[in-house]
Amino acid sequence: MKQRVVAFGGGHGLSASLRALRRCAPELDLDITAVVTVGDDGGSSGRLRLERGALPPGDLRQALAALAADEAGTRRSAELFQHRFAGGGPRPDPLAGHAVGNLVLCGLMELLGDPVAALDHAAAMLGAVGRVLPMACQPVGIEARVRGADPRRPSAVQTVRGQHAVAVTDGRVESVRLAPEGPSACPQAVAAVREADWLVFGPGSWYTSVIPHLLVPELAAAMVASPARRLVTLNLANEAETLGLSLADHLAALGWYLPGLTVDVVLADGKAVGDPEPVHRAAESLGARLVLAPVAVPDGGPQHDPAALGAALVPLLGADR
Repeated sequence: MKQRVVAFGGGHGLSASLRALRRCAPELDLDITAVVTVGDDGGSSGRLRLERGALPPGDLRQALAALAADEAGTRRSAELFQHRFAGGGPRPDPLAGHAVGNLVLCGLMELLGDPVAALDHAAAMLGAVGRVLPMACQPVGIEARVRGADPRRPSAVQTVRGQHAVAVTDGRVESVRLAPEGPSACPQAVAAVREADWLVFGPGSWYTSVIPHLLVPELAAAMVASPARRLVTLNLANEAETLGLSLADHLAALGWYLPGLTVDVVLADGKAVGDPEPVHRAAESLGARLVLAPVAVPDGGPQHDPAALGAALVPLLGADR
């Protein structure tokens, strides 16, 4: 009997999680669904969002490429989706900086008039081992209250608007919200959460890729009510947006933004954790046990290794209740 796993996030963190889950899929008979943030306003995604009113496709494209079947034809198609047009010529080039997959997804959304149908069609093109869904069917904005965003006023708090601006802010993020507040969830994503056996959060940019899912009311309610077990994969290093936030604080943020959320397992890399006691206590406060495993890339960089992460996930997702 298939185990239905729903993974939340965006960008490179979700991509690493999905690659790990794809490796687990044959052994554990997984049915994988990725639910992806739609707040990106930078780069190619930001341009398509601004110029064509499109759902920002970049994080969706990365999730599709991560789930692409491991066969010669689909690997080449996934490489094409990830290929980015170069610029730097003597004349302005409207294609420069765009990823091919972003343009394909934008075209499919316009052609089919439905982002879910577009993503399902793209998944079929890539032989994806799973489904990719947006957390909402309309683009959302991300806003943060940031202390010290202006280095000349280190104690002042101001609002920083836009996912990219929040992700690279110099100050300390104190809270985040979506604009508009309370967007409507993608119905298929809500249904997937309700029917899941496992909900997987992280790794990824905490405030701009993970927390936003908790701010979509229908999705958040489904997370709390779902009979699924819940697993959180912690990051290996802080980013600009989480400067000063400990790993224990990452866990506390989940409970702060979604009271009532319980977690079964927190997975972290022992080297990244250091002293495990604060993280252990934070995990216990959510009802979870802390599992330490070597999940970083071999060179010690702050990226998850899909093979190592997959190996750590197999006994966790395969465990009986």
